Amino acid sequence: MEPDNYTAAVKDFTLLGFPDRQIALSFLFLLLYVLILAGNLAIFTVIRSNPHLHKPMYFFLSNLSLLDICYSSTTLPSMLANSVSRNTVISFHQCLVQLYFFVSLGGAECLLLAIMAYDRYIAICNPLRYPTVMNQRACWQLAAGSWLGGFLNSVLHTLMTSNLPFCMDRKINHYFCDVPPLLRLACTNTYTSKTLLYVVSVFLGMSPFVFVVISYIRIISTILKIRSAEGRRKAFSTCSSHLIVVTVFYVTANFNYIGPGPGDSFDLVRLSSMLYSGLTPLLNPVIYCLRNKEVKAALTKALQKRNVTPKQWPMVFNL
Repeated sequence: MEPDNYTAAVKDFTLLGFPDRQIALSFLFLLLYVLILAGNLAIFTVIRSNPHLHKPMYFFLSNLSLLDICYSSTTLPSMLANSVSRNTVISFHQCLVQLYFFVSLGGAECLLLAIMAYDRYIAICNPLRYPTVMNQRACWQLAAGSWLGGFLNSVLHTLMTSNLPFCMDRKINHYFCDVPPLLRLACTNTYTSKTLLYVVSVFLGMSPFVFVVISYIRIISTILKIRSAEGRRKAFSTCSSHLIVVTVFYVTANFNYIGPGPGDSFDLVRLSSMLYSGLTPLLNPVIYCLRNKEVKAALTKALQKRNVTPKQWPMVFNL
């Protein structure tokens, strides 16, 4: 049978990542999604509505919040629906749409995190050049480039995956549609697709991570030259939070697309996928913004206008 006939015969897939404890898993997905939406939407709204936060660093943070909202929305709602209904069947076309947006938004976040590291590098290592280098036009171009780069990257993977022939076994050992589990279902040689996945993952995953590491080596070197202990503490606090999120995101994402071998457990792959697709969007508002004095002050002011006291927003103001 020709490959086209194989693919044409595929009407749906079955997701196998859901265990028997559906109620607990459903609650976890719901809680995770609500927290991601609430945290990132609050940060995005406060940054865009407060003129004092219209600075390059916060501009990129607002982009990150919007990106995380979209990123988590590609998988968590469908995962929640599948878990509640216990219907884990997804059509071929729905699977490709989910794959496209998941890969594109993930690639965009890889690039955006690197851009944010560059922003901190210029701010700390070349403060006099910062207003010139990170002007409004440059910020918009860098942000747009990260989004465009992610979406263009996903076109390649989606087209390659959609043209693969899939045989009778259409069970995806995952919570959602992604490139690696779909490649394992193909009943043909996937060397070209795997090579493309590896090359692009190195370009969009490893290269930005190496760039971030080099940027922070330069940043730390500059911080150590600061005579004021308070100045060093403030600079380290700003950079360490970024580095924590970056490390979790890049390490788990790179493992998912580059690391697993044919004999690796997919339980480990699913766990790494949840870490970079669920945990990172949840941590971004906390680590980047809610520990930031300017953002906390703006958020407190916004809540006070709505007669919401800090006691009604537990844990946020004590992070």
